[in-house]
Amino acid sequence: MIFNYFLMLKLSIILFLSLTPTLDARDGGNVVFGSFGTTGPSFEWKMRLTDSVKPLLYDLLIHPNLTSLNFTGTVQIHLEVQRETKHIFLHSKNLHISKAFILGSRHPHHLVVRESELYEQIALFCEGFTFTRGNHIIQLHFSANLSDSFHGFYKGSYTTRSGEVRSLASTQFEPTHARAAFPCFDEPSFKANFSIRIRREPRHISISNMPKLKTVELADGVLEDKYDVSVKMSTYLVAFIICDFLSISKRSQHGVEVISVYTVPEKISQAEYALNTAVTLLDFYDDYFEIPYPLPKQDLAAIPDFQSGAMENWGLTTYRESGLLFDPERSSTSDKLGITKVIGHELAHQWFGNLVTMHWWNDLWLNEGFAKFMEFLSIDITYPELQVNDYFLEKCFTAMGVDSLRSSHPISTPVENPAEIREMFDDVSYQKGACVLNMLRDFLTPEVFKMGIIRYLKKHSYQNTVNAHLWYSLTNKWYMEDDLNVKALMDTWTLQEGFPMITVEVKGREVRLKQERYLKGADPSKNSSFLWQVPLTYITSSSRSVQRFLLKTRKDVLYLPMEVEWIKFNVDMRGYYMVHYEDGGWDPLIRQLQHNHTVFSGNDRASLIHNIFQLVSIGKVPLDKALSLSVYLRHEVEVMPVTQAFSELVPLYKLMEKRNMAVLEHKLKGFLVHLFQGLIDAQQWSDEGSVAERVLRNYLLLFACVRRYAPCVRTAQELFHKWKDADGEMRLPADVRLVVYTEGARTEEGWDFLLEKYLHTMYPSEKAQIKAALSYSPLAHKLHWLLERALKGDMLKTHELPSLLISVSKNPKSYKMAWDFLKSNWQELVKKFDLGTSSISRMVVGVTNQYSTKEMLNEVRLFFSSLQDDMGARLRSVQQALENIEENIRWMEKNTPLLTEWLNIHSV
Repeated sequence: MIFNYFLMLKLSIILFLSLTPTLDARDGGNVVFGSFGTTGPSFEWKMRLTDSVKPLLYDLLIHPNLTSLNFTGTVQIHLEVQRETKHIFLHSKNLHISKAFILGSRHPHHLVVRESELYEQIALFCEGFTFTRGNHIIQLHFSANLSDSFHGFYKGSYTTRSGEVRSLASTQFEPTHARAAFPCFDEPSFKANFSIRIRREPRHISISNMPKLKTVELADGVLEDKYDVSVKMSTYLVAFIICDFLSISKRSQHGVEVISVYTVPEKISQAEYALNTAVTLLDFYDDYFEIPYPLPKQDLAAIPDFQSGAMENWGLTTYRESGLLFDPERSSTSDKLGITKVIGHELAHQWFGNLVTMHWWNDLWLNEGFAKFMEFLSIDITYPELQVNDYFLEKCFTAMGVDSLRSSHPISTPVENPAEIREMFDDVSYQKGACVLNMLRDFLTPEVFKMGIIRYLKKHSYQNTVNAHLWYSLTNKWYMEDDLNVKALMDTWTLQEGFPMITVEVKGREVRLKQERYLKGADPSKNSSFLWQVPLTYITSSSRSVQRFLLKTRKDVLYLPMEVEWIKFNVDMRGYYMVHYEDGGWDPLIRQLQHNHTVFSGNDRASLIHNIFQLVSIGKVPLDKALSLSVYLRHEVEVMPVTQAFSELVPLYKLMEKRNMAVLEHKLKGFLVHLFQGLIDAQQWSDEGSVAERVLRNYLLLFACVRRYAPCVRTAQELFHKWKDADGEMRLPADVRLVVYTEGARTEEGWDFLLEKYLHTMYPSEKAQIKAALSYSPLAHKLHWLLERALKGDMLKTHELPSLLISVSKNPKSYKMAWDFLKSNWQELVKKFDLGTSSISRMVVGVTNQYSTKEMLNEVRLFFSSLQDDMGARLRSVQQALENIEENIRWMEKNTPLLTEWLNIHSV
């Protein structure tokens, strides 16, 4: 039925196009354009467009010039006017509109264009003319420079192995940047069909969402590619690229005609893994959702200049090169895992986000939370050897770190302007969204959950939705208890910020439960208004069978069949909540870990580590008890408990590095090395073992070498010297290459050699490892040079700057340099990366989150308070940064004496 519908739709659109004048980007015929002028009606501009005028079809022609770095274009927009109006509003940003008119059966009317830069809109009107109810066609001619940022229609470049710099142009429209490439109704609910033509030089190719129908040569030797009419979609999913890329292709088992990976010519040999992965995952989603992929092709393009991790443009997903290209000899296991996940994420969007789209950006999580959730679910099934579920837990812990602050926001929260919209692309929308979906799936059962989301996708295909549509689709009285209201349950998780802390008190067979919001740095009495419906799970010392209890009230009691030694709630951390075991309840859990930790799953051990250290932060558990739990880790071998222990303990000495507390800092570092020494010594400098073992190996050896653990340092130095003597031609095991590079970057000679290799390698994974190693160096003057080059964008790509700056800020030799760099270049960073984007937010929080003195708190607060609102003074990330510093100050003031005393007793 879907196929037949689109066949009919395509025929009607082709007929519709044949009855309208042909577009031409250069020639407006005899139509006269109305001037901008100062006379005419006044307008009441609003941030949101009216829904009484809707686009049906865009007939778009784009002609970029990659020499002059600008573009021209023409667009015909077929409209349905539902209420007669004197003027039409639509979006346009930084476009010069040279002609505008409405096409009619007799003769076109020229239109006057008024622009509001503040609202990023234009108004179209004609004196004495009314847009009556029914269908109309407007035509606009426009031009602009290619953007020098990473959004809109922007310029890019790459350097060949021989040193030649080649140009390209590509798009990044999400969330509100299609308006910078062509005039449009740039809101997700204004779905329409798109007929796209692109003009180019013969030395380039073009790619867009749909298959190319034909190429014609124009009189001046320029080629024009015409693409098939798209399915109905939002403007932010439109994409086109003009480049000289090569591609490799396959057909899926389920009949997608062409799946292709595009990349710069000299990197095409690294595209095979991504292609095979895309075929596998596209077929998986076809089966899982029971809805065939609706387009005849799916392209994946590796873009040399790309700010985001990836983008789900329908039929043309785009990626950073490091997020798509894989070389078996040079890429690590972590690279492979990351590439697989990002492809899984973007292809999940072809259904969640593209086929069914949130009505407005307040419900962004319906796109991103689902895609994040599905990336793990899909890879767990299709690539079980990657053991991807080992890493889902970390997403929930990350979300909780943001969600425990006063500056957090509900998953679904009102937003209006573009900066507010961009701030929604954060850990709450992505990670928390995925975690609450995982909790709901576990609660409803995987089978019921799957039936519900299939129902949701089928019912709302090619439409826009809100939260409630999902909850109604997941409510199935045939499979549920009569009193279970999925909407009522999930509204408590999506319409209020934060998450609950469940306090457990065991008295014989009676288990007393209490819920309150877990919130750092606040009076607990202010949390009394928060109440969740919490799907609790638990196991006990007498039964490993998972038991369930839905906590709907602030307090409740459950009864066990017998008295137990211990009880562990939130089995495998499937729920998005924290647990505190009151009145000595932690003690039997700690004893069990010390006696036989394998009684608990790896995820349960990781969640115990996370919970107890986070409870120290709000004064529920003393630090010495949390440290006593950590002692069992000398027997730990699994990746999640070990990495979570590092996540809790390493930040403590990172605070000390920035407070001139060398004695205590070295004691804590020595304790950690001793705690994991047995596991470190057991590591082999090879690529052998399971994925989890190989990921853990890289983590442990890097920690050991940075901490100057002699056996590790000795081996890393030997390997680096051999590799350097071989001029980089000797193969290093991919999973320890970063460790070796990091050791080499400690000297001037080694740093310079690594930089030379960075500049000439054609392997994105190798580039990423070298860049990280360079930023870990203790050579402060080199780090400053590195930041300056990344900002300029000549030797390092500017899109690498956010991660580079954060890495430098963690370096004990350069943390203040990173903050000074952020301050002095703030305006340029905002211009390049755009206010409210995750890049800006990550830099603000990442550069400052290891400060713990009142002096630095005042300095950070003073800088951001000196800014205007349109330069970031009111960003949510600024509030997060200030809260983090305040929390660090409280933690150090309260816990430093206890930590000193405990380490004096337990240090070797």
